Amino acid sequence: MKNRIHIQIIMMMLILFVTPVFAANPFLDAKDDKSVSANFRGTEWNNENIQGEIPLTARMITTRIANMSWAAIFKIEFVDLKSRARQRREIPPQYFIATDDRIVLLNEENNDAAAKKISAMDKPPAFEEGDIRGITSGKFEHEEGPWTTTIEIKGNECIYLTSHD
Repeated sequence: MKNRIHIQIIMMMLILFVTPVFAANPFLDAKDDKSVSANFRGTEWNNENIQGEIPLTARMITTRIANMSWAAIFKIEFVDLKSRARQRREIPPQYFIATDDRIVLLNEENNDAAAKKISAMDKPPAFEEGDIRGITSGKFEHEEGPWTTTIEIKGNECIYLTSHD
């Protein structure tokens, strides 16, 4: 009887402590560090074309650059941008931290250095509410200055809406 209780306690501890290591964000996750790319087609608007939107195509490359027990850090790059706009568009890489329940923009002067520092942490740092870009359940609302942000789950989609006065 003593051994059975001991085994049950070990199994319960494995479930409680090992499961978070394998938990993942359903909207941003990767099984390894290999880059994944996808082509996108859309439109852009700017001051040089008041007649409407300009077609834009790009290839987006997503790479997991760090994996911790509590989150993963992703770098998203936009390459091969093509547009008929006179001024060439450049989109800098974006970095995101994906925890089990949130996707947070890494918004530092040097995101590569910040990602290395954060990836060495045993626990997640405190995140600014204004940097949250995705959630996995419910609804999140945040106001900062003239900006109002609402993030909510509808079916299997995470909707991010932001606007300003």
